Amino acid sequence: MSSTLWHGRFAGGPSEALQALNDSLPFDQRMFREDIAGSRAHVCMLCDVGLFTEAERDGVLVALDTVEHEIESGSFDFQVNDEDIHTAVERRVTELEPAGAKMHTGRSRNDQVATDLRLWTRSAIDEVLALIERLQRTLLAHAEQAGDAYLPGYTHLQQAQPVALSHHLLAHGWALARDAERLADARKRTNVSVLGAGALAGSSLPLDPEKSAAYLGFDAVFDNSLDGVADRDFVAEALFALSLLGVHLSRIGEEWILWASTEFGFVTLDDGFSTGSSMMPQKKNPDIAELARGKAGRLIGHLTGFLTTLKGLPLTYNKDMQEDKESLFDAVDTVRLTLLAL
Repeated sequence: MSSTLWHGRFAGGPSEALQALNDSLPFDQRMFREDIAGSRAHVCMLCDVGLFTEAERDGVLVALDTVEHEIESGSFDFQVNDEDIHTAVERRVTELEPAGAKMHTGRSRNDQVATDLRLWTRSAIDEVLALIERLQRTLLAHAEQAGDAYLPGYTHLQQAQPVALSHHLLAHGWALARDAERLADARKRTNVSVLGAGALAGSSLPLDPEKSAAYLGFDAVFDNSLDGVADRDFVAEALFALSLLGVHLSRIGEEWILWASTEFGFVTLDDGFSTGSSMMPQKKNPDIAELARGKAGRLIGHLTGFLTTLKGLPLTYNKDMQEDKESLFDAVDTVRLTLLAL
């Protein structure tokens, strides 16, 4: 029988079909740093409340450092029974340090996974905010360089009034500013610790959720354990903010496509940001702008799909929630690539 963290009351192991559908390691292993950080905080809290000795705490912390180095270096030996990154880390820590078997004391996969995802989302938001600022600075620099240049302003895609090019470029900058505000606001609700909520109703052990939160830099602790475990609003908020950001980037891309066309002729694209045709040598295609436009549909799809998954779930945790990660991870990756390209 295969060994899992939950096999205690089972006489047989999971089928291959269940394992194939259930295993999330291929995508959630990117949260290994967050999982290790969460375990460090949990172990330190357990020591603070007397459920770990200092020697046990120190031994597990050293083992966690080793595991982090192994994964970063590519030398970590993932095994077939490692259904997710949490299982893999705990297994390896226990191999290195016997006290690792106590590392999960007072903790459920439910509050652990939610904590890891909040940590990952917090970091991802910070990265996207920095990239938004980078694009804003680029737009500002081009606006300053534009000087007294004017171009037609449009309504209904018909020439309406002349506008300064700088004014036009900065309009996109203000849209990006709102995107940044939305993400920063979503970060506030993301930065809440749920460690201590357990599977759904906490634990009879003398845990200290506030200490765990402090170790991880969270601003607050869950108010209700049921809601803490069930809450994926922060994922939905992030997906919405990223989708709307994607829409704004799509509109920038659409203008570049128009402006670079023969009919408009406002800009000439750099060779490094264009492609040609294998049949028509005169072509210079605005692929980056077209891809930025196309990615918006992908982002909206992630938001719609995730909300559809959430809408029918009763309290508290359901396995459907495993679908949160791939949508969020791909949305962040997509926005990151698009911001860097533009």
